[in-house]
Amino acid sequence: MKFSPQSRVWIYQSDRKLTDQEVQQIQPELDRFAANWTAHNNQLKAKTEIRYNRFFILIVDESQAGASGCSIDKSVHFMQQVQQHLGINLFDRFNLAYREGEEVLSLPRHDFEAKLKDGSINKETVVYNNLVQNLNELETKWEVPFKDSWHIQLFRDLVAN
Repeated sequence: MKFSPQSRVWIYQSDRKLTDQEVQQIQPELDRFAANWTAHNNQLKAKTEIRYNRFFILIVDESQAGASGCSIDKSVHFMQQVQQHLGINLFDRFNLAYREGEEVLSLPRHDFEAKLKDGSINKETVVYNNLVQNLNELETKWEVPFKDSWHIQLFRDLVAN
């Protein structure tokens, strides 16, 4: 199934890396949700994926039917159930993800700040911009160097230009 580059995207980031077993266990539930996701009784062209055993990505191609407030509420409620089922936090916007070698890690804001101060995270460190709005942005602006991300605004005082 081909999705438009303008398809809407929602990213939920886990506060810990899921095991492969957890991903295999939850992916069928995500697929079932996407297959049955509707807006005003219209089937949404939707898909879900888990990247790096950490990011839950919901994608809706609105060329067929648009996601409404109610349908978005359904997805949030569903993700709350996933969160509870797996014992993870998917709604902490200040749990910041970054790449260290091949590994994707995440830290609370104050720990991220400490790593910035000690230099183990720098302006070239790849971070994850979970605020991307569509599939095109997911592919081009999601994994970006810290210096090119919104994250740098949080730590303006620590990062000299």
